[in-house]
Amino acid sequence: MKIKKKIISMLMATCLVFSSFGMSKSFADSSKVVTIGVNNSPKQRQTILNYFGVKEDEVQIITVNNQEERAYLGNVATEEQLGTKTYSCAYVEPTAEGSGINVKTANITWVTSSMVASTLSTAGLTGANCVIAAVFPVSGTGALTGVMKAFESATGEKLDENKKELASEELITTGDLGDEIGQDKATGIVNDVKADIIKNNTHDVNQIADTINNITNNYNVKLTDAQIDKIIALMEKIAAQNYDYNEMKSTLNNVSDVVSDNLKEAGENIDTGGITNFFSKIGDWFSGLFSGSEDLGILGETNDSMLDKQVIIDATNKAAENLPTKEEAQGFFDKIINWFSNLFNSSDDSDDNSSDGSNENDDSNGIIGTDENSTLDPEIETDTEHFDSK
Repeated sequence: MKIKKKIISMLMATCLVFSSFGMSKSFADSSKVVTIGVNNSPKQRQTILNYFGVKEDEVQIITVNNQEERAYLGNVATEEQLGTKTYSCAYVEPTAEGSGINVKTANITWVTSSMVASTLSTAGLTGANCVIAAVFPVSGTGALTGVMKAFESATGEKLDENKKELASEELITTGDLGDEIGQDKATGIVNDVKADIIKNNTHDVNQIADTINNITNNYNVKLTDAQIDKIIALMEKIAAQNYDYNEMKSTLNNVSDVVSDNLKEAGENIDTGGITNFFSKIGDWFSGLFSGSEDLGILGETNDSMLDKQVIIDATNKAAENLPTKEEAQGFFDKIINWFSNLFNSSDDSDDNSSDGSNENDDSNGIIGTDENSTLDPEIETDTEHFDSK
């Protein structure tokens, strides 16, 4: 009986500690900035703030409009890609220079988190956490403009205009290529070519072409002459900027790793579902809480339940991609306590009915078989549906 009370007390204490980690929000300071697409309604604006986990008076909030998008994308994007309205929103937290760029997206369909991270490195960012979201599925072409604007406001420093324009060109180049060969392969090719060009200080056009050929072979892709020429033109401009590879390598390497992992998973119809997937989410959640070098920052503060249950989540740090909600986590802890309580109550009843202690060491049924009503089954729905980009 004493052992049971001690175990349950320890579990309850542990749950309280974990709950306090998962449910507490650190107050945002002046270095965190939110951008809101100007065409969001007041209700949509509030939903986005709730998703980011911030209040109006906790962060600096600025708006982004279609004219600002066109300032950087107008020369490389089509009218269809530019649209006439801006709904994408961003939450940006600068981190130590050279620490890398972590990106999480919600309801962003045409650009991926890895694509944005790579292009932000081209824009001149070397350390930042970024969350990009919309209340309904949108292409996300305005996301880059919002992040750059937020970063400048948060740090008080202007990014180089040439690099900002290059980042916008890279985003469209990668996105267009992704329409033909897939987003992950397109992101991987452009990111890896860029990393090689910068690392080796390559300027010669023929060498750039050779690099593209070698890397596309790695991805088992055959590009058209027009596609190759477009990448060459982009890389010539990037090479002329004399980037510092050491400042960018954290982001470039991470993007390459994420793309590689995604491609390995592609085509495998794995659906763990139910409790197995839930435990995986809890594991990711704890990993995010206690990791030092891979601190999720604001990526771990989002409240995905504020958006539609079919929200599309994508992140460069997989621990941030499938985080359980506060309600899911609390429900999980409650079920653990109840399960152990039922387990030991059943054991006490068995001991009380035994006169000779013959069942004292009998574990033939195992733990799960002790109480048919104690099986842990949260019935958590975790699947999402993807939307076509428009």
